[in-house]
Amino acid sequence: MTKNIAWEYYRSLLAVLTHGSLSGAARALGITQPTVGRHIAALEQELGVVLFTRSQQGLLPTGIALALRPHAQAMEQTAALMARAAGNAGEGAAGVVRISASEVVGVEVLPPILARLRERHPALVVELVLSNQVHDLLRREADIAVRMVAPRQERLVMRKIGVIEVGLHAHEDYLARHGEPLDVADLARHALIGYDTPSALVRNAGGNWQAFSRDRFALCCDSDLAQLALIRAGAGIGGCQVALAARNPALRRILPQAFVLPLETWVTMHEDLRASMGCRAAFDALVEGLQSYTAGTLI
Repeated sequence: MTKNIAWEYYRSLLAVLTHGSLSGAARALGITQPTVGRHIAALEQELGVVLFTRSQQGLLPTGIALALRPHAQAMEQTAALMARAAGNAGEGAAGVVRISASEVVGVEVLPPILARLRERHPALVVELVLSNQVHDLLRREADIAVRMVAPRQERLVMRKIGVIEVGLHAHEDYLARHGEPLDVADLARHALIGYDTPSALVRNAGGNWQAFSRDRFALCCDSDLAQLALIRAGAGIGGCQVALAARNPALRRILPQAFVLPLETWVTMHEDLRASMGCRAAFDALVEGLQSYTAGTLI
């Protein structure tokens, strides 16, 4: 096939597949619903296929539409890379850099790092995405990611920072009221703070962490920030990054020999962004700052 089909048609196809309707696609793209409908009709005519069938549930994609989806996503990624490369062209670190990190790292660790980055490069705009989900750098969900798992995708620039250690901690006020547990079994008489839904990290944790299970928690929440706030408030005993707890003299580590969870930490970036001075500056700042954090020297 040698037809030159406009990229806008494929972008509309991808939006309808994602949002399930012409109206949803139009809102996401910032264009009118009739325009999306014309794009889909034109694409069907150019390709000589049917992409959607209409039903009471709305637009249903055909097998051909689903087969085209990964190719449309690849086109979207390429278009985003071109736009980012053009936006970051020129002298100096400028443009937009989207950084993904976990809740705790994003709130408790990165702010001073990003503040220094902006002082050095005031023309740089930083978008900080806080999520414990792993964002796909190849699909342009983020430019740079701070990860607690080793990257497995190819075409990534990656730098291992070191290990962030997690241990059990409690506020001294809680320990003054309830005493300090002497062993793992002694935790049964304490208020434990933990997750509501186990993550892959929790499921893969071994040793005594298996005894730190959902049915024993007095307070449950899937937000790591909320768990940290509960620990700081003296509500009970929960997991906290050791380097983070060291900043607060009132937080004391519990059973350090029995509960140790080392998290390999990486900074990763799509390899196509190496030419972007803004992304390089942000990448280098994250590496430098997180290395200081793991060494206990980040203020």
